[in-house]
Amino acid sequence: MTGREVEIAGAEKVATQLESKKSWSAFMPPEKEVTLKDLGRKMADFAADREWDQFHSPRNLLLALVGEVGELSEIFQWKGEVPRGLCDWNDAEKEHLGEELSDVLLYLVRLADVCNVNLGESALRKLQKNAVKYPVELCKGNSKKYRELAKKGTVRRNMNNTENIVFHERL
Repeated sequence: MTGREVEIAGAEKVATQLESKKSWSAFMPPEKEVTLKDLGRKMADFAADREWDQFHSPRNLLLALVGEVGELSEIFQWKGEVPRGLCDWNDAEKEHLGEELSDVLLYLVRLADVCNVNLGESALRKLQKNAVKYPVELCKGNSKKYRELAKKGTVRRNMNNTENIVFHERL
């Protein structure tokens, strides 16, 4: 067999394994919403089955995540401004985007798991902090950062060492 034939045979073997119910069904989601916990468990099992935990240090996962963000960025790199919904993209481009977004999400979920961070809870807390930093009455239709917005008020640190904007006048 030539090198190319070995490569093709290997790819065919992998494809056959993926088609088998045992290999593929473990990754197919049930008929329900997939949660971050579901993804975390699947990623942990995926790594354990391959004995990859030894390689999944926070640093290594972060570097892999950054690499995947770079691959995601390349999809948009020379396209100029892209409209919402990607109406002018073909199916192959959208599928590629989905794969790269998934790579980013999966590495992020794995990193959070390895660092023992509940990503869902942390994200909700961050949304609450952002709601305080960016009050609707001041930020609606405005893309300025909160430090620029603070010029219309005073930035104070609260007991949790987070910043709040206190307004001197009503806008």
